[in-house]
Amino acid sequence: MTEKKYFVHESSYVDEPCEIGIGTKIWHFSHVMKNCKIGERCNIGQNVVISSDVRVGNNVKVQNNVSIYTGCILEDDVFCGPSMVFTNVMNPRSHVVRRGEYRPTLVKRGASMGANSTIVCGNTIGRYAFIGSGSVVTGDVPDYALMYGNPARQHGWMCACGIKLKFEGERARCGACGDEYEKTEQNTIASTAGPHRRVL
Repeated sequence: MTEKKYFVHESSYVDEPCEIGIGTKIWHFSHVMKNCKIGERCNIGQNVVISSDVRVGNNVKVQNNVSIYTGCILEDDVFCGPSMVFTNVMNPRSHVVRRGEYRPTLVKRGASMGANSTIVCGNTIGRYAFIGSGSVVTGDVPDYALMYGNPARQHGWMCACGIKLKFEGERARCGACGDEYEKTEQNTIASTAGPHRRVL
């Protein structure tokens, strides 16, 4: 019998078939449904449900009481805060079956979604975007955007390391890690160093 290279607490369930990467940990009272793919070094907290066919990248942290529904894709280094919420149907009714109407949600690399935030389905959360606690996201979010409120609106830009950026004109330099950014013609920002290095 081959020893598993990931950890599943005895109170949790992993349906077959599933693919789970090396070093991933799945903690108490969680359920991973069939045909999921979870990357390496992920931390899946207590009372988490990952529905069928979900894709989770490497080094993703899912805190307690989160349900990741069919149609969700989480890229590498995503953070899901405690009790944050995904959806996958826009107009649910108990008596109407809408499994064929699931709307996909894409959370790009490095994005963080704070505790009790809600991500309405059918939207994309950009790379290293930061969603404040309790926010309700109803549309696409640009890379590096700082969003909060209900509905969530943009209140600035965040460095990939998690510090709010202060722009002087068209450029900003992170006071913590030193990474530099510049505004683009598309009303977004980009790192002048190219793809951000992984922060360990």
